[in-house]
Amino acid sequence: MRLTVAQALVRFLANQYSERDGVEQRLIPGVWGIFGHGNVAGLGQALLQQSDELPYYLARNEQGMVHAAVAFAKMRDRLQTFACTASTGPGSTNMITGAALATTNRIPVLLLPSDMFASRGPDPVLQQLEDTRTGDVTVNDAFRPVSKYFDRITRPEQLIPAALAAMRVLTDPVETGAVTLALPQDVQAEAHDWPVDFFRRRVWRVGRPVPETSAVRRAAALLSSAKAPLIIAGGGVVYSGAAEQLRTFAEATGIPVADTHAGKGAVPWDHPCAVGGIGSTGTAAANALAEDTDVVLGIGTRYSDFTTASHTVFGNPDVTFVNLNVARLDAAKHSAEMLLADARLGIEALTEALQGWQVDDAYRERTRTLAQQWQDTTRQCFTLGHRPLPAQTEILGALNDFLDDRDVVINAAGSMPGDLQMLWRARDPKAYHVEYAYSCMGYEVAAGVGAKMADPSREVVVLVGDGSYLMMSSEIVTMVSEGLKVVIVLVQNHGFASIGALSESLGSQRFGTQYRFRDQNSGLLDGAVLPVDLAANAESLGAAVLRASTLDEFTAALAKARANDRTTVIHVETDLLAPNPPGSAWWDVPVSEVSELDSTRTAYETYAARKRAQRHYL
Repeated sequence: MRLTVAQALVRFLANQYSERDGVEQRLIPGVWGIFGHGNVAGLGQALLQQSDELPYYLARNEQGMVHAAVAFAKMRDRLQTFACTASTGPGSTNMITGAALATTNRIPVLLLPSDMFASRGPDPVLQQLEDTRTGDVTVNDAFRPVSKYFDRITRPEQLIPAALAAMRVLTDPVETGAVTLALPQDVQAEAHDWPVDFFRRRVWRVGRPVPETSAVRRAAALLSSAKAPLIIAGGGVVYSGAAEQLRTFAEATGIPVADTHAGKGAVPWDHPCAVGGIGSTGTAAANALAEDTDVVLGIGTRYSDFTTASHTVFGNPDVTFVNLNVARLDAAKHSAEMLLADARLGIEALTEALQGWQVDDAYRERTRTLAQQWQDTTRQCFTLGHRPLPAQTEILGALNDFLDDRDVVINAAGSMPGDLQMLWRARDPKAYHVEYAYSCMGYEVAAGVGAKMADPSREVVVLVGDGSYLMMSSEIVTMVSEGLKVVIVLVQNHGFASIGALSESLGSQRFGTQYRFRDQNSGLLDGAVLPVDLAANAESLGAAVLRASTLDEFTAALAKARANDRTTVIHVETDLLAPNPPGSAWWDVPVSEVSELDSTRTAYETYAARKRAQRHYL
């Protein structure tokens, strides 16, 4: 069959399927793209010619379309994702941040950046990097360290092994992340005689690795010897569809369940064993249990520094770990007893092995008491009565009360992820969509596109601060053009709340963290508030806009937004300096050891004291 490389790639992608538990689905249901001279005549022509095989979606920002693809894949349990194509040069390198986010979060996405001429006929071409040391490096080589698989197709026949390798990595729960196939612009348009079998229907099986009997026995022995065990539920619980099994296991054993951002909702917030988020932005309930726990069962977690509070949250000097994970990298962390397996099958095996065993009544009662105390704290944060502008926690409380169990809340950066992990009451594993492995400002609005496309039956609410909105709001236009109904809650506080508070705690006095005019006397950005109207900006992009300045107005706006049939932005101002939820753990951010500032010297003393509690778990 004679086709161009681009036409062959489109036909190949249209015939790839994933399968798990007997359910088959298109692995690549469409292609996001922005065309330029590098791909308009190659992939652009192929997608036009074969639009019935592979739908095309137009994004407004190359990084944004990768975020949309990642959010879609996250909602689809990593069993489906999109391909993303961009033109040569800046169009393609704009996708690098998205690639880093995908790989850090271990979410599959296929990137098809255009590249320079493989023939080097018109060398150097527009947007080409010239390297005095070598002739085969292009800007797309920057994708290598943030991709789980990278290849450059310099001859047509190279597409066959490269495309198959790409599918292998995309469907591997352990190795998945960004997969990059760099496509020189001349090769995209080059014709080749392809074997017909290259385009046959292929089904990529996503299996469930079975735990070894001896490993289950060792893990069960450790857990049954524990006086104060604790479960940490990570994203692996959600991606494997193991939420129901985890709830059953927790109920049978009485082991309390703390969660990471990726695992929140696997166990409902009001479950008798649920104690909320753990670590630097965790609840006082979870962190109090972590301080004393003797055995930690980590399920599908990668143990980020926020989860461990920079290696300080587990205070028992004899604490040991059992890690149930499909990835050996994560299973081996903290010198753990490894249980390499799919989360669902591993939990089922542990449930059977521990049949008849449970924690004692006193520990159950302590779990319930701590959880109730934190729920009281949550209610206080939700109902502060802060004036004249509401506190951010009050906005979250009003939103949490308003949304249904299946409604999705999306966030990624700033102070809101910390507040959400402490306070958000999730009852569904897909209702809490916070990207916190890369915590990428600009993710939120673009992710709203992907999440809504993944499950149109759910109300999708994007929570975005003014800083993140300013970095990337362009995909509002995509929402409008695709007829997607997304609610965007734009929280305006005229600065960086998270970094501002962190700066103050570290002795840097909130320097450079507020949006202000430059004061001509001090020379600093500490003048009057800037006259920026983000609501008007959102309206100019095609969204319906509602403004709220009080909690009552915000609640009324939520009701109007739900009734709307198109993307609606709710603009609400909050107090940048309003109280934060009470913290109960540490995060290691180094402080200057020497300084002329009293605030910095005081902060360093505090830092040095907290640092002494940090340790390796050996």
